[in-house]
Amino acid sequence: MYDEEKLAIRELIENWALWRDAGDWERFATVWHDDGRMNATWCQASATEFIKQSREGMDRGVNILHFLGGSTIDRAGDRAVVQTKMTISQRAKVHDVLVDVVCTGRFYDFVEKRAGKWGVVERQPIYEKDRMDAVDPSATLKLDPELLSRFAEGYRHLAYLQVGIGMDVKTTMPGLKGPEVEALYQRGKAWLEGSARP
Repeated sequence: MYDEEKLAIRELIENWALWRDAGDWERFATVWHDDGRMNATWCQASATEFIKQSREGMDRGVNILHFLGGSTIDRAGDRAVVQTKMTISQRAKVHDVLVDVVCTGRFYDFVEKRAGKWGVVERQPIYEKDRMDAVDPSATLKLDPELLSRFAEGYRHLAYLQVGIGMDVKTTMPGLKGPEVEALYQRGKAWLEGSARP
């Protein structure tokens, strides 16, 4: 059955990726509610701070892009939890070798309709698996196994790259399985049941 509300929510999620990656910061700010929050590997902060840091990073040449797949939307009135298949790709030098890291997972979004407008209240990526490839396939790249093992399997190569370029990476992000993702699902259930905050 056609659902205009779900269509509006899906458009919101797509606008997030397109406007963020295009550096269209003015429109990107409109996908968030004023109290919106972003939880990325490298930034757990208000949406305003996330936009500021993303903009500054892009100006310095940080290259992070997003690609979206299918979504599922669980809605209860003016609230919804949205899970969207995605990939995060980042290009940078690791030990003087230019690499691409591709991380596959899901965006887990807490969204709400306020004053007739859907907006993101909180975004928490779920990191399922990743890989690192040299842009030049003939290049030789040797990673530090001790550093790599500090991070969860779902995003360890992404974290390795990000730490190498000076980012402070959180080590307890949710993955495909485990207590972190189970706790996230419980927060999603509570959100749909009326919790004050995600």
